Amino acid sequence: MELKVFLSAVLTRLLFMLHSVVGVWRVTVLKKDNIYWLLALVNILLCIEMVLTLKLKKGRGLKWVSPPIFCYLLGIVPSLWLLEMNADLRSCENKTIVDIGLSVNHTNILQAGMHIVQSLNEICQSVWTLGLHQTFLLLLIVGKWLLPIGDGVTRDQLSQLLLMFVGTAADILEFTSETLEEITIRRNNTLVYVILGVWTWSMLQFPLDLAVQNIGCQQGSPSKRNFCLLLCRYSADLWNIGISLFIQDGPFLISRIILMAYFNIINQMLVFFAAKNSLIVLLQLYRFVVIVVDFHAETRQAEGKMVEGCCPCESTDDPELTATSLVSERKSVESLSEGL
Repeated sequence: MELKVFLSAVLTRLLFMLHSVVGVWRVTVLKKDNIYWLLALVNILLCIEMVLTLKLKKGRGLKWVSPPIFCYLLGIVPSLWLLEMNADLRSCENKTIVDIGLSVNHTNILQAGMHIVQSLNEICQSVWTLGLHQTFLLLLIVGKWLLPIGDGVTRDQLSQLLLMFVGTAADILEFTSETLEEITIRRNNTLVYVILGVWTWSMLQFPLDLAVQNIGCQQGSPSKRNFCLLLCRYSADLWNIGISLFIQDGPFLISRIILMAYFNIINQMLVFFAAKNSLIVLLQLYRFVVIVVDFHAETRQAEGKMVEGCCPCESTDDPELTATSLVSERKSVESLSEGL
């Protein structure tokens, strides 16, 4: 096993564990109950996954799915749920992280560390929750970049996937911050649960790597139907369309429409991002129609060429070929008469 692959696999998973433990720590501070430290036991799954990956795959990841990112989601998402459901609605007037860094003047490292921990503990809870959301999404992107790539995944595909993750993470963070900052929504637990459910559902796209990889298919196989050929030939494009319609932009649009139409929560940013989601959904549907139309046109063209190649010509206007056929027919008639 390469040393670089081993270090990347181990250090990335340690970052995931550290961040999830910080999230559990904030929950225990908020709830004032040490029993919530049991949430950190979910990291055992990440440890087991790391050992199996190092032993069976030599540190390399899988082709279609990323188990460490999925285990990381299991470790951090419950903590963020608990923090959001028990958010502090009061305005934050505490020190910021910059103030904490400037106020540390102790010469003793241990005292300085204790002072930093105590100062961090005094930061407003809403700042902590937003910071965990931001670092969570950033760590998903950086962690995917640092993890060893799986078999069959090229660096070009990885770069495309990371660029997609950046835009996706920005949209998800904007969705949660824009909606959960509304006081009306905060006072309605049902709305908070629905928004967090949509947010959790959108997180499921990060462990999957199907957005940049096409499934290989045999073009000459007569047993494959057109639908199967469409899926394997345009699998990456169809997966991107499916993510947008059913995992991200579609659910985000429905949520925003419900907030505006049923709960009468209307503001400028909510209307703008609802219009943006609507435009993306329409463009994705247009993209799907274009793919289907082009695929059917290519299929008909290929079937036409196949028919032309298999069916011989019954008639021709070439005089030489006509004369040759007449001579051969005359010889056959003469040989038949001689035999009689």
